Amino acid sequence: MGSLAALFGSPEDKEQDSDKLMDLYWNRAELKKSFADARNEHFRLQDRIKQQEGATARIQQKLDHIEELLSDSQSAYSVVVYYQLRGLALRCEDKLAMFAEQLKQQREKMQYNGMMSDWNTKLAVEIAPVEEQLLVQRSQMKRLEDDLLAKQQTLESMGGIKKLFKGRSVKAELKILKSQIESMCGGEESLLADLSAINARPHPETQGLDIANKRSINLLILAFAQQLYLYFADHDFATIVKEAGDKSAGVINYGDQYECTRILEQIQKHIDIMAQTTDIASTLQKRAKLIGEQASFTGDTVVVPAAGSTTTVFDIDDNGIVTENKVSILEENYWGISNVLSR
Repeated sequence: MGSLAALFGSPEDKEQDSDKLMDLYWNRAELKKSFADARNEHFRLQDRIKQQEGATARIQQKLDHIEELLSDSQSAYSVVVYYQLRGLALRCEDKLAMFAEQLKQQREKMQYNGMMSDWNTKLAVEIAPVEEQLLVQRSQMKRLEDDLLAKQQTLESMGGIKKLFKGRSVKAELKILKSQIESMCGGEESLLADLSAINARPHPETQGLDIANKRSINLLILAFAQQLYLYFADHDFATIVKEAGDKSAGVINYGDQYECTRILEQIQKHIDIMAQTTDIASTLQKRAKLIGEQASFTGDTVVVPAAGSTTTVFDIDDNGIVTENKVSILEENYWGISNVLSR
């Protein structure tokens, strides 16, 4: 038997060999999985390197192109004007984006304050009867405590004979009073627990702005975008500024040195006008109302007006006189307005 075991192996040896084979199998599977993951990561990093190299190459091409334009006396002035106009366009975009964000935050705060006011009113309605009941309970307890004190003083003031005949009934009354006070204490604790439970309720979660608010915000954003357009007395100049924000350097020729200098002076003039104008809230409200009277929406839940229904720019002077111009601020995406509207 010993020789047979040596030839064919014992059951224990076979079991150990089987375990070793299984370990090798799983180790091999784990290695294959790790290798596949490493290879995928390698390919992913290679793709990122190619994308980065492409982006770097495109930036270098732009820099080379700008350098070439600046080295040419005929195009250098146009490049300077282009970047000044582009800066003005970005200034308008920043102003519109800031206005939109402040307006959204203001409306969200107003809506939240209104929601909390309703919440606090409902809590007050629930709390009032509990507090009233608590006051009644404490008033009754005070009366019982006064009665208890009076009975104790009466008992203590009794002489020996009187105490012998009447003391038992007074003690019985004291026992009843103490029992009532204990019961009242339990009732007060229960009422206080109810008050704590009401006050401990979590505040309602902040809700997103409703459709009416979003539409109102978008009309005001449109009104402000029109205001930015109207800062440029020559409305063709607004188009030139917008083009600089949309196109690349060197695409537009702004003329010779004299013409470029004149445009640069206009740019500075408009920057000064924008900086000096501050009190426009009432004008924006009036303009938003006029825009709203013409605006249409393609559905009950749509909050952005149809571009074709907002093609009138309303210029309101200090006397309240309205002048209309046909420009589709929304459709032509002046000042990147499509990126800041509420959705």
